[in-house]
Amino acid sequence: MCEMAGNGDIQWCFSQVKGTLEDDATEADIISCVEFNHDGDLLATGDKGGRVVIFQRDPISKNSIPRRGEYNVYSTFQSHEPEFDYLKSLEIEEKINKIRWLKRKNPAHFLLSTNDKTIKLWKVSERDKKVEGYNTKEDNGSIRDPACITSLRVPTIKPMELMVEASPRRIFANAHTYHINSISVNSDQETYLSADDLRINLWNLEVTDQSYNIVDIKPTNMEELTEVITAAEFHPAECNILVYSSSKGTIRLCDMRSAALCDQHSKLFEEPEDPTNRSFFSEIISSISDVKLSNSGRYMISRDYLSVKVWDLQMETKPVECYPVHEYLRSKLCSLYENDCIFDKFECCWSGNDSAIMTGSYNNFFRVFDRTTKRDLTLEAARDIARPRTLLKPRKVCTGGKRKKDEISVDCLDFNKKILHTAWHPSENVVAVAATNNLFLFQDKL
Repeated sequence: MCEMAGNGDIQWCFSQVKGTLEDDATEADIISCVEFNHDGDLLATGDKGGRVVIFQRDPISKNSIPRRGEYNVYSTFQSHEPEFDYLKSLEIEEKINKIRWLKRKNPAHFLLSTNDKTIKLWKVSERDKKVEGYNTKEDNGSIRDPACITSLRVPTIKPMELMVEASPRRIFANAHTYHINSISVNSDQETYLSADDLRINLWNLEVTDQSYNIVDIKPTNMEELTEVITAAEFHPAECNILVYSSSKGTIRLCDMRSAALCDQHSKLFEEPEDPTNRSFFSEIISSISDVKLSNSGRYMISRDYLSVKVWDLQMETKPVECYPVHEYLRSKLCSLYENDCIFDKFECCWSGNDSAIMTGSYNNFFRVFDRTTKRDLTLEAARDIARPRTLLKPRKVCTGGKRKKDEISVDCLDFNKKILHTAWHPSENVVAVAATNNLFLFQDKL
């Protein structure tokens, strides 16, 4: 892994933007997930139209000095189609909720993608050779008349233009009553979990017709329901450990070795509530929208509406670090509740060496927190800086009446422009940020 500088000292610059201008965008074009593969050479996005687009690192940009974080479209395919559940008279959206890559074992790439109900395992492979000279069929594929075959031909392999093919290898369906919000591949690379509002299932990648229910928080009487599962993830190194977060602001760590059904957690991470901050919105804003274990497996981050918290897996009582994302919105919770923004589910991610954290905000702002220097940056994904190597100017939001030159008033923020999905390259300071229908790539200015 290449060394990453302390990220508060990094100067970030624009690298690329993908996607149509916002005026031309449709609802189906809105990006719903972003994910780098394990070496960072591929970057996948899913959208509300059920499509998966895979970008490949440009080899020249990777090896140039200074190196550049540039990606080209590698493959685009329709992963999910809209469906209809006739038993419940419900439409099932094609929107891709999550994408997770499997570690590469052969020349092909494999990834899992899911909508609300169905998970699919895709194989993405390259073909640059074709076979010519069959005995029983012509080169165009038509079958030859056996009476005309007078001699045997030895088929030959000829080079052809590179084709990238995506084919569904497995379809894992009919295991979730509620909407799937998470999938996570185990470190054994043989099993994975899928989580919905009330249950977590464990699958074997080879078996599509059965899964094991490992967490079930559904009460006998649904009127007693007080919380739902919001995110779940396997430990990066220990295949028996998983964590899941809830709408009550708690994170539970489960050990599959202790019991087949992990209803009894091994650890419960919860921060005691400050009674002075108690309000009508306390429960809503304490709901955890995302949880991510660090690459080392020692820490995890949780994102609630106003902050990102870092937890040490050895300490359950309180987080070891807490970073406010947009504290200036605390006074605006009433209007955010009325326009439903308070229910937005922001994701968060770690840098490759766990020294920094990134998450999104409104007005196409995203936040980078350096854990070493405790410095933080507010940056903006905007097309007006869309020139290579353009430095990003840190943005500031002011709450008072008087505004300085480079500041933006909290009343001028655009709440329709929100960055919910971000991803950090596993070994370099290259980040991908989904801003509505556009994918922005930024990198450090070396």
